[in-house]
Amino acid sequence: MTHARLRIPVWAIVALSYLPAASAQQVPDTTFDVSVPRPAHSKGRGPVVAIDAAHHNYHTAGGRYRTFAQVLTADGYQLRESRAPLSAKTLGGVAILVIANAGTDSAASWQLPTPPAFTDGEVDAVEAWVRAGGALLLIADHMPAAGAAASLAERFGARFTNGYTMQPRPEGYPGDLFTRADQTLLDHPVTRGRERGERIDSVVTFTGQAFQLTGSGIAPVLRFGPRATTFLPVRAGVGFDSTTPRVYSGHWVHAATVKVGSGRVALFGEAAMFSAQRAGASGAPMGMNHPRAVPNKQLLLNTIHWLSGLLD
Repeated sequence: MTHARLRIPVWAIVALSYLPAASAQQVPDTTFDVSVPRPAHSKGRGPVVAIDAAHHNYHTAGGRYRTFAQVLTADGYQLRESRAPLSAKTLGGVAILVIANAGTDSAASWQLPTPPAFTDGEVDAVEAWVRAGGALLLIADHMPAAGAAASLAERFGARFTNGYTMQPRPEGYPGDLFTRADQTLLDHPVTRGRERGERIDSVVTFTGQAFQLTGSGIAPVLRFGPRATTFLPVRAGVGFDSTTPRVYSGHWVHAATVKVGSGRVALFGEAAMFSAQRAGASGAPMGMNHPRAVPNKQLLLNTIHWLSGLLD
């Protein structure tokens, strides 16, 4: 990390222009096609997927992850919101737990120090549940989401970075591009899918965090290119300048999976990539509905298929 007065690269300034403010209007895109051509399960007969809504989550099934939930429902999964503290009891009967941007829908948490979104007891309960066969999809965006979920991620061998990670973006792209061609998108069951038509060669994410791997047996899915930089401001959503602390994070991980005991965990460092939203006064597409991010929908399905044991 450096505190030197370094010039912010032009590509980072451009990336900053796409960052929504904490209070910016983001609403689900109700026109997005949520259908699934070849559902993994008969309607309503698939495993139970619970989306956390008990920890000041910025993305919930009834809000910014409505489209996320609708896509999974179309794939045959049984969706429900989890509105109680995490425990052996509340996780009973759940096959896949989705936690997206916990601890961020509260103005007090957007300035350091970022408080943890989960109690120690909840972290213990989730770890025990995964080891016994549960599957966790943990998604934590840029600051303060990464800091709020850090204690949970650490249990599964990942050190989340409570900042904003950026890298040079191709002209016309609203976010970070990861491709199989440049090996920022890696070969993995979730990028191969069940058949050729489900193969993923590129995805776009919309400014999140990079993280480091501290455990063994973790398989990266996405990783940043060599010029990535993570900015570490004291307060989120206020912009950066030459004095903002930063760490050069080339090749750090943006998404990964790991098997833990009898269970599975998928970790992602950005949440909007699996949403379909209209952002800001202009209603700009952000997420799976953006023309540059069409493969993101299939990546979501492949990830859920891996978590439920359909891919290996």
